[in-house]
Amino acid sequence: MPLFKTITPREGTKVFIWKVEESFEWLCEGISLTEHCRARVSGMKSEIHRRGFMSIRHLMAETGYVDHDLWYDDLGKPHLQDDKYISITHSFNFTAIIVSDQPVGIDIEKQRDKILKIANKFTPLREYHTLANEEAIIRKLTIVWGAKESIYKVHAQPGLGFLEHIYIKDFDFEDAVIYGTVTFEAEKTEYELEFLEFEGFTCVYTFLLN
Repeated sequence: MPLFKTITPREGTKVFIWKVEESFEWLCEGISLTEHCRARVSGMKSEIHRRGFMSIRHLMAETGYVDHDLWYDDLGKPHLQDDKYISITHSFNFTAIIVSDQPVGIDIEKQRDKILKIANKFTPLREYHTLANEEAIIRKLTIVWGAKESIYKVHAQPGLGFLEHIYIKDFDFEDAVIYGTVTFEAEKTEYELEFLEFEGFTCVYTFLLN
């Protein structure tokens, strides 16, 4: 199954999600990689990572870009050669990109009980005591983790901590928009985020709040 979902959250912004079901060989067909990316994919030991990497190049093609339009800075953040912004994510058999005319970040996470063990490293667990059951806690923690991850991709500053510097305002599952704040090096930056859930996964994408 090629393109899984396309979303237009606002004018000038598109989200593309791919469900990786094709073979690595199929995904390589018609795709030309830069020397840097050829080295990256050839060094990947995981087959799903290699397939995910190539599926992202198909997502880029949906937006009219090729691999040679993409470059990475010293922090590993992806950029496009033109004036558009891009963010990339992958988790197990799903990959996604967001392309926009403003700074953006995106993250996909699988909803797993493993997140309960690491939650105290990125958010105060006391904020979740009112949730009805463990499944609801896992869902909400996954949204919060994805929100902080997507904000981190926009902010992209060394030393930025998920627990210490990024705060996600409490929200309900029914909320169309959630909000986050970064307080770092005496500066406060606010973000607006949207999320969706599908097939046991959570996708969160974020924008700077004007």
